[in-house]
This record gives sequence, C-alpha cells and structure tokens, in this order.
Amino acid sequence: MTSDDAAPGAPEILRYAAFATDPEGGNPAGVVLDATGLSAERMLAIAAEVGYSETAFLTADPAGGHAVRYFSPLTEVPFCGHATVASAVALAERAGPGRYLYRTAAGEVPVEVAESADGGLRATLTSVEPHVTEAGAADVAEALALLGWAPGDLDPALPPRYAYAGARHLVLAAATRERLARLAYDFDGLAAFMTARDLVTLQLVWRAAPDVFHVRDPFPVGGVVEDPATGAAAAAFGAYLRDLDPAGAPDTVTLHQGEDLGRPGLLRVDLRTAAPRVRVSGAAVAIP
Repeated sequence: MTSDDAAPGAPEILRYAAFATDPEGGNPAGVVLDATGLSAERMLAIAAEVGYSETAFLTADPAGGHAVRYFSPLTEVPFCGHATVASAVALAERAGPGRYLYRTAAGEVPVEVAESADGGLRATLTSVEPHVTEAGAADVAEALALLGWAPGDLDPALPPRYAYAGARHLVLAAATRERLARLAYDFDGLAAFMTARDLVTLQLVWRAAPDVFHVRDPFPVGGVVEDPATGAAAAAFGAYLRDLDPAGAPDTVTLHQGEDLGRPGLLRVDLRTAAPRVRVSGAAVAIP
C-alpha cells in the first residue's frame, strides 16, 4: 500500500481501489485513518492533492466508533460509499475483520468487514434510512438536455426518481446499453443543475437482467467527470428499486460500473435487510 509523508507530522495518506480486487479496477479512494487535528480546509487540500473522486478522513471517537468526513477535490460530501468500503478494508488490515461504526454527516453507518473466499477482504455498509421522491417533468427534461439524451432514450419501465441513502441522486434509466455507453455532457451546466438540487451524482442505469444493471455516475459537482464505482448511489438505487416494486424487487442486485472507463468494478446491493435500510458490499485492494 502507498502512503504520503511529505512533511514531519503529516497524516499518512493511503490509496485503495474499492469495489474491485485489482488495483486497476473499481474506484480509487484516498484514506486517512487518523485525521486528528486536521481542519476542514486541510482535508480539502489533501483531497485535491490526492485527486480521486473522494478521500475519507477518520478520527477515532471515545465511544469506539469513528467520525468520518468525505471530501472530493472541490467540496465536502455527506457520505461516500466507495471511500467507506476502502477505509473499512484499510482498518481491517490493521485491526482485523469485524464490525466498525462510522459516524458521518448523514448519520451512523455500520460497516462489517469479512474475509472473502479468495483470501481478500470484503466490506458491507448499511445505509442510513433511505427515501425516494418523484422527479418533476421539468427537472427530468433539463437533465436530459444537459446529458444530450432524448426522452425516447429512457426506459419507460424504470421512471426517473430522486433517491437518497446518505447522499441524493437522480436516477435515470437508459433504454439501451449503447445509450449508456455514450456519455458526453455539459459539465458546467450539469454541475449547476445538481448544485441547485443538492445532488451528489446522477445514477444512470441500464437493466441487463432483473437483478443485473450497468451503471454510470457523472460527478461534476465534485470536479470529476465520472465516478468509477459509487456505493452511495448504489444504496440509493437499491431503495429506488424497492420503492418502485416492493413485492417484486429482487433480494440482491449486482451493479457493474466503471467498464466504460476501463476500471471495471462490482457492487452488490442487498434489499431484503431490516427495512428500510439497504446494504452495499464490495472488495477493496491497496493501490501500490
């Protein structure tokens, strides 16, 4: 694993790929396991230096959990799934597999780390309580225009919705894999649209099977064109599927993300948990 100790007393900065077993796959995250004494300004500066979509900053608290803050290169976000998975695996490599409690701006997020069949570590986070709301026609039309999509590019069986499970996302379902693969959007315009609606990403999906989806997540509000694997959006999407069809939603859903970026990742979403929370799991590996 790598660290950055540029100056005496500087925090150790680790780099992990989440939702992958290959360092070249998944979503890279910065991890600072001991952020004691770091100001928000310093955390933001570190996140910008690291340059990944998010860096997680952990501070052990007296109750035995960890206070966690997440920063993109441009701003702080309330919750980040891939940096949660990455940092939990980093913790478990030092303290052993088990249960960790993250206290985030969005609420308490339990994370369990266990050894997988291949000998690696796999983390499972349990989201805060999610909610799903209608997306108005005007909002959908504006989002489509900024993406360069036509209304006919949408899958009518999966209507647009706003979904939240620690961070807010707009879910838009493409009718074809080809539509999902072609992503070229108005970066500044979409960033302004998302900021006005408190969105962290757009969750763009294509359904390959009832329990298998391919997904992409534009993230201009964080200064990143696209997030390679997005755990917070995966949790929100799980809530979306359960809200859309409470009786018919699958027990588990597999999300393929990052393929169009050359960083394939795999996310598992468990919907049949103690309602209404959603569980998201994946592997993580240190980036040399």
